[in-house]
Amino acid sequence: MGLPALEFSECCLDSPQFRERLRSHEAELEKTNKFIKELIKDGKSLIAALKNLSSAKRKFADSLNEFKFRCIGDAETDDEICIAKSLQEFATVLRNLEDERMRMIENASEVLITPLEKFRKEQIGAAKDAKKKYDKETEKYCGVLEKHLNLSSKKKESQLQEADSQVDLVRQHFYEVSLEYVFKVQEVQERKMFEFVEPLLAFLQGLFTFYHHGYELAKDFSDFKTELTISIQNTRNRFEGTRSEVESLMKKMKENPHEHKNISPYTMEGYLYVQEKRHFGTSWVKHYCTYQRESKRITMVPFDQKSGGKGGEDEAVILKSCTRRKTDSIEKRFCFDVEAVDRPGVITMQALSEEDRRLWMEAMDGREPVYNSNKDNQSEGTAQLDNIGFSIIKKCIHAVETRGINEQGLYRIVGVNSRVQKLLSILMDPKTATETETEICAEWEIKTITSALKTYLRMLPGPLMMYQFQRSFIKAAKLENQESRVSEIHSLVHRLPEKNRQMLHLLMNHLAKVADNHKQNLMTVANLGVVFGPTLLRPQEETVAAIMDIKFQNIVIEILIENHEKIFNTVPETLPSNSQLLLSRKKSTDSKPPSCSERPLTLFHTAQPNEKQENRNSIINSSLESVISSNMNSFLNSNSAPQSNLNTSDLELEVIKPNRPNSLPQNPSPTSPLSPSWPMFSAPSSPMPTSSTSSDSSPISTPSAAICIQQERSFQTSCLSRAMGTSWAPLVPHVQPWGSGWSIQHL
Repeated sequence: MGLPALEFSECCLDSPQFRERLRSHEAELEKTNKFIKELIKDGKSLIAALKNLSSAKRKFADSLNEFKFRCIGDAETDDEICIAKSLQEFATVLRNLEDERMRMIENASEVLITPLEKFRKEQIGAAKDAKKKYDKETEKYCGVLEKHLNLSSKKKESQLQEADSQVDLVRQHFYEVSLEYVFKVQEVQERKMFEFVEPLLAFLQGLFTFYHHGYELAKDFSDFKTELTISIQNTRNRFEGTRSEVESLMKKMKENPHEHKNISPYTMEGYLYVQEKRHFGTSWVKHYCTYQRESKRITMVPFDQKSGGKGGEDEAVILKSCTRRKTDSIEKRFCFDVEAVDRPGVITMQALSEEDRRLWMEAMDGREPVYNSNKDNQSEGTAQLDNIGFSIIKKCIHAVETRGINEQGLYRIVGVNSRVQKLLSILMDPKTATETETEICAEWEIKTITSALKTYLRMLPGPLMMYQFQRSFIKAAKLENQESRVSEIHSLVHRLPEKNRQMLHLLMNHLAKVADNHKQNLMTVANLGVVFGPTLLRPQEETVAAIMDIKFQNIVIEILIENHEKIFNTVPETLPSNSQLLLSRKKSTDSKPPSCSERPLTLFHTAQPNEKQENRNSIINSSLESVISSNMNSFLNSNSAPQSNLNTSDLELEVIKPNRPNSLPQNPSPTSPLSPSWPMFSAPSSPMPTSSTSSDSSPISTPSAAICIQQERSFQTSCLSRAMGTSWAPLVPHVQPWGSGWSIQHL
C-alpha cells in the first residue's frame, strides 16, 4: 500500500485526516533515514573488510612469489619447470586481481558512501528542519488563535481589528510554512527513488567490473592452467614409478647395506673414534675419516651427529703404516694404530665393528680397495644382438602390430611371468629362432608378447643404449632448449654400435606406431617413455640419484619416438671425430678404476715343456691373424660406407684382463702357480660387432717366441696402420706387479 498524496489545499484546513497522512509521510522519512544510516555504516565496514581482504591476499601472493621449488637432481624437466614457476604465476594473477579490487574500493567511497551521506544530510535533514519549523508555526498559530478568541467583545473596535489582522498574519505565515513543509516531504519521498538507489547501482557496477576483470584474468590464465594440469599429472605419474623404485632400493639396502654402497673417490670412508690425550687423561673423539690409497692421505673431520656440527678443525696426515691393535693391549674393541709421515707418535683409532676394522685395515695396508661391484639387477641370459635377437624382436613387433596395436595399456600391462618365460624359451631356441616365416601363435596373449619383448631387452648383457653413453643421454635431456636436446641425442645415437642402433631404430619405429594409436590403446609418447626408459637406458649403478634421473631417461625415449625419422634416417650435422671420442672416453675412464676391457692385452710368459711350444705358437699365430683380418674387414667395410660413418668406427683394441686371485705375492716367479698365464683376446670395437678370439688364444711360452710373432706380423700391421691412419705397436714388453710380460698397445 503506497503513501497517500498530500494536497496543498488541505494545508489551510489542517484537518485530522491531513495530519494523519502527514504523519505517515514523516514515519516513512524517519524509517528511510535510519536505513540509510545503517547502510552507510555497513558500507564502511564492507570497504574496511575488502581492504583487509586485499591486504591478506597481497601478503599471500608475496609468500607465493618468494617461495622457490628445489627439485632433486642437477636439472629439472619441463614439467618441473612449469610447476616451479606456477607459484609466481599464481602470485601475479592474485596481485593483478587485488589491484582491480583496490580501484573498486577507492571508487566505492565516492560512488556509495558520499552520495548516501549527502542525501541524508541535504534532503532528509532539510525535511527534518522543515518539520521543526512547521511544528513551531503550528504551536504559534494555535496559541495566537486561542488568545484571539478569548478577547472580550467589550474591547474597543480598533483593538479587535488589530487582533484580527494579527491573527490573519499568523495564519498566513502558518499556511506558507505548511505548504513548504508538505512540498519538502513529497520532494524527499520522490528523490529517494533515484538519489538513494543510484549510488547502490554504481557500487554494484564497480563490483561487476571487478568480477569481469577476474573473468578476463581467468581466460588469460586458462592456457597456463591446462599446461600446468598436464605437468602435474605427468609428475604424479613419474612419482609413482620413482617411488616404487626408491622403495625397492630401500628394501635392498635394509637387507644387505654393504652391497649397495656408492662408488666413492675415497678408498675408504666412515666414522672412527680417535684417541686424543688431554690434561686429565685420554678421550675418544668421533671423526669422519676418509682415506685415499693413491696419495696415502687420511683426512679426519671431528663431527658430532647428535648436534649436527663440527667439533674442531679438519686434520690431514700421510699414512706411513697401519697396525692392528691387539685386544689385550687396550680396553677398547676394534682398535688399530696408524703411523703418519708428517706427524709424530701413533694415532689410535677405533672402528665401529670388527668388519669395519677389517675393511679399514685392508684399505690402508695397500690391498685392493673394496668397492661395490656394479651388478646389473637384470637377468643376464643368453640374449644377444645377433640374428636370433633381431628375429625375436621382429616377431614380437609383428604380432603386436597385426593383432594388438589397439589394446589398452599396451606394454604397460604385464603378462604372467611363467608364460613369458615359456614364450622366450621357445623364441630363443636356436632350432626355430632363425625361421623368419614362423610367427607367434595366436594362443599367446598380447600382454605376454609385449612382456617377452621387454624381458629380452633387459636380458641383454648391457642396456641397448649402453652404460657408457647413459650419462651423456641424461645430460642431453637436461638441456634447456628442445632443439638442442634433439640435436645432442641425434649425435649420441649415431655413436652407438651399429647393431645397437639398428635394434633401437626398429624399436622406435614400432613405438611410434603404438603412439599413433594412443586414442585406442591409451599409450601416449609420455606413457611409452615411462615404460621403456628404465629398460633401454638403465644406469650401471643403482642409487637414489640414478632413480631421480629416471624422468630424464623417459624424456630421452620420448624424443627418440617423436623424432625417430630424423634421428635414424639422417646423419647428424656434427659427428665427433675419433680423437674427440678417444678424449671423451679417456675422461670417463679417468674418474673410475679401469675395467677389464680397458686394460692392455698382456701376454704372460710361463715356463712350459718344449714339446708344446710349436702348438701354442701356431695357435697364437691364428689368433693374431683373426684379429688383423677382422680389423682389415672392418676398415674396408667402413671405406665403402659414406664418409660420415667413419667417425662412428672407433678402431681400438679392447682387452679383457685375465682372471687372477684377489691377493698376489709382491714378485711371484714366472712359474708361480699364482701367476696368471691365460690371456684373453677380443676383436677391436666398432659399430659392427666382430667375433672374439678369446676362446682360441693360448699363452706364449717364452719372450723369444713373442718376438718372433711380432717380427712375423710387423708388415701386415704396418699396412693396416697406414690404411687406417692409426699407429699400432703389436707387442711391447712391460712390467706388471707380478712380473714382466708382453702386451699389444694402442699408440
